Amino acid sequence: MTTGAGEPPTSCDGQLSENRVLLLAVTAAIVTANAYYIHPIIARVAESFGVSDALVGAVPAFNQVALAVGIFFLLPLGDRISNRRLITLSLLAQVLALIVMAVADLFWVFVAASTALGFFTITPYLLPAYASRRVAVSRLGHVTAVLTAGVIGGVVLSRTASGVVGEFIGWRYIYWIAAGLMLVSTLALRALLEEDAPGAEASGATSYRQLISSLPMLVRRYPDVIASGVIQGLSFGIFLLLWMGIGLHFTSPEVGLGVDDVGYLGLFSVVNVLTTPLLGRWADRIGPRRARVWVATVQMAGLALLFFTGDSFWLLALPIVIISIAGPVVDVTGRMTALGAPPDIRTRLMSLYIVLMFLGGGAGSWAGTIAYDLGGWRLNISLCLACSALIVFLSVKSLRDKRR
Repeated sequence: MTTGAGEPPTSCDGQLSENRVLLLAVTAAIVTANAYYIHPIIARVAESFGVSDALVGAVPAFNQVALAVGIFFLLPLGDRISNRRLITLSLLAQVLALIVMAVADLFWVFVAASTALGFFTITPYLLPAYASRRVAVSRLGHVTAVLTAGVIGGVVLSRTASGVVGEFIGWRYIYWIAAGLMLVSTLALRALLEEDAPGAEASGATSYRQLISSLPMLVRRYPDVIASGVIQGLSFGIFLLLWMGIGLHFTSPEVGLGVDDVGYLGLFSVVNVLTTPLLGRWADRIGPRRARVWVATVQMAGLALLFFTGDSFWLLALPIVIISIAGPVVDVTGRMTALGAPPDIRTRLMSLYIVLMFLGGGAGSWAGTIAYDLGGWRLNISLCLACSALIVFLSVKSLRDKRR
């Protein structure tokens, strides 16, 4: 694999063991889960604060947009200062935000705390660049996939945990539990991560302002990474658009399921925790762009099946499994285009990639609740399918451009 400038990426093989990669993936799962507890309980949160289905979409939407802003302004610091220090400060800020969410009496206080939570959610997106500097190029796809599987595992388990806790104890308790888990994660990552400044050797006395101002230059120099970010933004938007619709539709009086049932439905997607690392190795063999075309096509097929499931809990399982297998691999293949760049700019390229991803996620979150208000469940599915068709088109175009 070569960079856009034709330089081979460098890494340090043997410094990061498989067991340590797995531990990093577990902590990434815990941190990632915070943004997705809202999915199965979104109707209960709306009822608790007395707001409409459309307005409650502000919670996940602002969280995702704030995450994109936080990535843009905070993640580039990973090329200059210690990842360990940056992660510790961001995790402690998230603990405070979770406590505020657990006790908030006003809706906009809850939204503000959720937004702050999103702004400081940089840890899962620092870890791939941190790991990429400590593994061989031949392991890059696999290690990236393991960390991505951790992130996806956090998303899956967060929905199940939130659904069960919200149904039987109360939705606020999930945020108290999350705050406790975050304190444990803070201690764990301080023990796992080395105290270093990854970009110090290459960037010297590079200032924060210079790091931020370098981003437009990287946009021009690495257009393929930007294309990957747009593709992943659409894919992540599909994911959130879909689950906003599921959370509202299946707990509606017409269907009558509980929020715990929505959580159980999320368990069908746990298969991707196992398949993502395997498919990451497959992407290593055939190349990320070619692999992305295949999985984007599979993703679209899974979304099309949603039109034939009706309101059946069990029929919905098959398309959810298909979408859950394909979606994370779209992300892995996109990240590989950024992590193949020189080590001293990988974190900044990941910043650009993740910003685009979460802007798409924010749009998908609110679009999901608005679409459900306007046209119900079938409008949610239609929007998902339209975005998926665009992903396939852009993936094919990226592969063809690379071959020229």
